[in-house]
Amino acid sequence: MKTGRLYLIPVPLGQTPVADVLPGPVLACAQRLVHFVAENAKTARAFLKSLPSETPLQQIEILELNEHTAASALPQLLAPALAGNDLGLISEAGCPAVADPGAALVALAHQRGVQVVPMIGPSSILLALMASGLSGQSFAFHGYLPSGPQELGTRLRELERESRQQQRTQIFIETPYRNRQMLAALVQTCAPSTRVCVATDLSLDEEQITTRTVSEWRRQQHPEISRRPTVFLLQA
Repeated sequence: MKTGRLYLIPVPLGQTPVADVLPGPVLACAQRLVHFVAENAKTARAFLKSLPSETPLQQIEILELNEHTAASALPQLLAPALAGNDLGLISEAGCPAVADPGAALVALAHQRGVQVVPMIGPSSILLALMASGLSGQSFAFHGYLPSGPQELGTRLRELERESRQQQRTQIFIETPYRNRQMLAALVQTCAPSTRVCVATDLSLDEEQITTRTVSEWRRQQHPEISRRPTVFLLQA
């Protein structure tokens, strides 16, 4: 039996109208699908309702894949594609499988011979890198850093040292309610000449992107980033 395809369907990063950030082919694909795997079924339904979908929402199957999903449950999530139906993967993070548990389903799709189709949409990581002015030739994304002050300081010094040696941009994120602590730790820990970019509310009307050296951060007022989705970047 011919398998269906796994479409990786991006979503807006906030309350931006879908037509403003997603190309027509992405919207058309999402509108026609009836099988989805999503990190959060409720927000996935809200996204589909905004399109709107060609199929009544109550007839659309949405199964959840999040950080608590057991590996043993993945075959069931991929079952529609294995049965010949096209399947959509929707993330809470903009682009599926990037800083997202959906990567496990994509890996299984490759193992089972299901074609994976990535679709164009906003990625906060790449948008932040593009706008930072830091190196786009060599960069690494590290996800969440340790939350303990001592462990965080140690990790920031490691990333700064590696950045200096490799001329590499280091990219990471934080839980929004700890954004202020992260920026304070960067300013306190890193060398004065290290450049730090803080990219907040990317692609939204409130978007704010600021790149300064640490010495400049120490002298100037910090932007209000508490409880706002933010990407942090540094280059030594």
